[in-house]
Amino acid sequence: MITRGRVWKFGDNISTDAITPGRYNLTKDPNELAKIAFIEERPEFSKEVKPGDVVVGGKNFGIGSSRESAALALKAAGVGGVIAKSFGRIFFRNAVNLGLPLLIGDTDPLLDGEIVEVNWRTGEVRKENGKVLKFKPLDSFLLDIVEEGGIIEYIRRRGDLWIQ
Repeated sequence: MITRGRVWKFGDNISTDAITPGRYNLTKDPNELAKIAFIEERPEFSKEVKPGDVVVGGKNFGIGSSRESAALALKAAGVGGVIAKSFGRIFFRNAVNLGLPLLIGDTDPLLDGEIVEVNWRTGEVRKENGKVLKFKPLDSFLLDIVEEGGIIEYIRRRGDLWIQ
């Protein structure tokens, strides 16, 4: 699972309300949610994000309410995945359950707007200057869920959550 795209960098404590603000969050339609992603933080995001782009955060990315729409909006917008220093617990689970890959580590060397290639399985991020950064990938079981497209597709294809 490798994606290539632009870095959209955010700081610490990005809440699910910053990703999909409650007053705009009136639908479960993924395409409509994609249009409101970061609408108040970075209004250009939904218009300029391209498939494979990477959202990068600091500490506590996705804190706050258990709003599943936050992870769904990012996935529907075409985001290749999210890299952060740490994640809000519920956002982390929602992202995995919806098939949105995550990496954890020091995001300081990643710059807003730069192009990177991300190997979500190994945790390697290659910058355009050739420098390779290493992040902690998801555990293999969680990565299997993400690669299947989320928990529902994982169960459809495999029948249950039994680890063999």
